[in-house]
Amino acid sequence: MFQSIPLAPSVLRSRVAVCYNSLVMMDAFLVPEKTLVSTKGDGSSIDVGGATSRVFLLTLKITRIIEQESLDLSIYGSSDGAAWDPKPMLSFPQKFYRGEQPLLLDLTGHASVKFVRAHWELNRWGRGSETPMFEFQVTLQEVPPDVLREASVEVKTTA
Repeated sequence: MFQSIPLAPSVLRSRVAVCYNSLVMMDAFLVPEKTLVSTKGDGSSIDVGGATSRVFLLTLKITRIIEQESLDLSIYGSSDGAAWDPKPMLSFPQKFYRGEQPLLLDLTGHASVKFVRAHWELNRWGRGSETPMFEFQVTLQEVPPDVLREASVEVKTTA
């Protein structure tokens, strides 16, 4: 059903960052930098089971495109990294242009999800080649619990 794209281990490098609260937070690529695609596919699976927080900031960054095409990007979850939920947990708005789009992925209501991965669909229309082309990346950054608490308090005081 989905096409997996094999990626070299050097491309799948994970980044680890130290947050201001001295906890090591997860920081990884769901789709590596400068990934060039022309067909639908899947990123590699990322194990989020050991994360301190169950809330993640996902950032889609599109760096190259051609005219008259669209990118649909969704995030799927799995309990074992082999069988994936049939419906996405989160979908980015359909994209037509270069730029960055952040979204929060909240797994607090999905205790069984231990792995996540990105899936993309491409569409092309109009004149010229019918083959779409996108260069993009998707990062996943764990949101520290302290930041979530501060945001909750701020929302409650402004409401």
